[in-house]
Amino acid sequence: MGRAEELIQKCESELAPVFAKMDDIAYKNEAKVLCAFKNNRIALRHFAPTTGYGYGDEGRDTLGAVFADIFGAEAALVSPNLVSGTHALTVGLFGLLFAGDTLFSVSGDPYDTLCDVIGGSGIGSLADYGVRFKKCDLKEDGGFDYRAIREGLCDPSVKVVFLQRSRGYAWRDAISEKQIAEVCAFVRECGFEGCIFVDNCYGEFVEETEPTQNGADVCVGSLNKNPGGGIAPTGGYIVGKRCYIDTIAGRMTAPSIGAEVGSYAYGYRLFYQGVFMAPHVVAQAVKGSLLIGKVLQACGFTTSPSADKLPYDITRAVRFNTKEELCAFIQAVQEASPVDSFVTLEPWDMPGYTDQVIMAAGCFVQGASIELSADAPIRPPYTAYFQGGLTYEHCKYALFAILKKLNADG
Repeated sequence: MGRAEELIQKCESELAPVFAKMDDIAYKNEAKVLCAFKNNRIALRHFAPTTGYGYGDEGRDTLGAVFADIFGAEAALVSPNLVSGTHALTVGLFGLLFAGDTLFSVSGDPYDTLCDVIGGSGIGSLADYGVRFKKCDLKEDGGFDYRAIREGLCDPSVKVVFLQRSRGYAWRDAISEKQIAEVCAFVRECGFEGCIFVDNCYGEFVEETEPTQNGADVCVGSLNKNPGGGIAPTGGYIVGKRCYIDTIAGRMTAPSIGAEVGSYAYGYRLFYQGVFMAPHVVAQAVKGSLLIGKVLQACGFTTSPSADKLPYDITRAVRFNTKEELCAFIQAVQEASPVDSFVTLEPWDMPGYTDQVIMAAGCFVQGASIELSADAPIRPPYTAYFQGGLTYEHCKYALFAILKKLNADG
């Protein structure tokens, strides 16, 4: 037995209690999903394709009802026409904000691809339409700055309070559901009556509840991530209070028709099957992330979050000393992938990002970050962001490839 195998087995043994907790969460979330399927009487007819305008599309409408049930919400938009998480977030924000309104982020800067959506110039951004943006940063320990939030809410133009659950390209833990519940309660105590809006990307099914069960009015995510289960071919979701979802639906299509139209000629089976599989797949990804984090920590690398407790999303950050080490890590993930394993990755100017990005995504669904994937902006401190894994076994296989690439096993 080689040193790498010995180390991995040792870490697996130490992680067994944490893995058991994640399996319990997966069971509870699977039960929640199955109840939503039963409550909405899902049948084969819901998988049928539709064309044209899609009037009376039962598969589309019932898929939204299933998501609403799972998320403890009143209504949901779930659509292949929402092409990414960034697109779903954009549609949601444009549906809720008008000229003179202010968007207030209580979790600091949003993810890179949202920056131009919010503050770009001459590209049809929120700023171009007269919507202002302000923020308060999280505290050094990752907690909310409640004093700054209270001060920010004194501005009567604030109509949407925004928070991003996942780390994005920041060195911080994801925001827990407990923290979300606490900050939502605090915002209401301050007298805010507008919409509390959560970017839920990478966080679905990692804990037993979702933001809309803990005080958020709207939460948004991508089916290329957790809730697609690695099966949904595309799409996004927006769930929340019906008054907000109806307004957002008017932006997704047109104010006069809202969610009454929208067909999908390929049928909806993969969307239903994807969310059915999602709790199990997310558990596999979380356990894979914990193993990779613990082993790399033992090899002297700095990773976040801690590998000794359950995380609050599926992402893991790993710090490297050089650009070359960073690129080697990302390349190893690609080489361990089932698709395009022969490709040698190089940094490139990826749309929506200010720095060059190197991205491993040898996925069955292009760019699906619930599948084993990793990416990094090429800027110091050199930090890779790892996520996904449809099976724990694939994550473990990739870990051997990573150790070999980094020479950490010698």
